[in-house]
Amino acid sequence: MSIRFEVNRTFQTSKQKAYAALLDLDSAKYWMRGLVGINRLDEGPLQVGSQWKETRKMFGKEASEHFEVVELHEPDKIVLRCDGTKGTTGKGEFLFTYIITSTGNHSEITLHGEIKGLSGLTKLFGKLMAGTFKKACAKDLDALKSYLEN
Repeated sequence: MSIRFEVNRTFQTSKQKAYAALLDLDSAKYWMRGLVGINRLDEGPLQVGSQWKETRKMFGKEASEHFEVVELHEPDKIVLRCDGTKGTTGKGEFLFTYIITSTGNHSEITLHGEIKGLSGLTKLFGKLMAGTFKKACAKDLDALKSYLEN
């Protein structure tokens, strides 16, 4: 059984710009809170199969996680997978599905988060942490919104 959460934000920018910003790893340093660095594990533009290691300072400590692009449908959908077994988390699989819609000059990003592959105490801990993951994702989208709108 997976743990799911959703975050939704409206941006005063075009759908294309919002889509591009989510994939612009070089600009993440300007808006992503606690970012220590992003290390690409391949070269060229992000595409399905592209991977990187993202390191952030969280709860006073550095944590690194391994991300992979699973699906891209420009400019409507981005699916990222975080393999917890390859990072600081040590367990689980985290899927982040961004759905981007637009109305006029506004775009809306809905993030569907899913945490899978937890068992035992980590499953219980994961359920308790779902709210924390949702808040962290909401802060990221708020920071991206501020970056794009200013």
